[in-house]
Amino acid sequence: MDNSYHIEFVVAELNRITDKHLSALQHIPEADFDYKSSPRKWSKREILGHLVDSAQNNIRRFIVAQYEEQPKIVYDQDKWVAITDYQHYSMPDLIGLWYLLNKHICHILRSITPEMAERKSESEEMHTVGWLAEDYIKHLLHHLHQVLDLEPVAYP
Repeated sequence: MDNSYHIEFVVAELNRITDKHLSALQHIPEADFDYKSSPRKWSKREILGHLVDSAQNNIRRFIVAQYEEQPKIVYDQDKWVAITDYQHYSMPDLIGLWYLLNKHICHILRSITPEMAERKSESEEMHTVGWLAEDYIKHLLHHLHQVLDLEPVAYP
């Protein structure tokens, strides 16, 4: 598959997903958003916070890979969720932040050339920027379906 087409597809899909699910996220009752099945499990609010963290770390991967050779960008997802204290984050602000970060990713990806899509970055393993962009969508859908009580999406 041509990398320019691949990135265009990823951008279109990410735009579609964020626009499609925004209203549903905004209509989750606060009690449902906050519910934790156990102290060790994330609430829907914390899962959405994790998606914010994922967006921020992937933004960094998409940008840094364009000017550094094979950067290693990793993060401890449990610590990020705990330290940010998403369980007490304003629901409208968190949803807005999630939405805008994903629109920002679309903006960044639109400017990636086919050559840049082949550059590599390390998250847990070394992958191309194009692969990371596609994986980002799979990860996003997996967790969005958890938050919105939709049919499960397997990941990875």
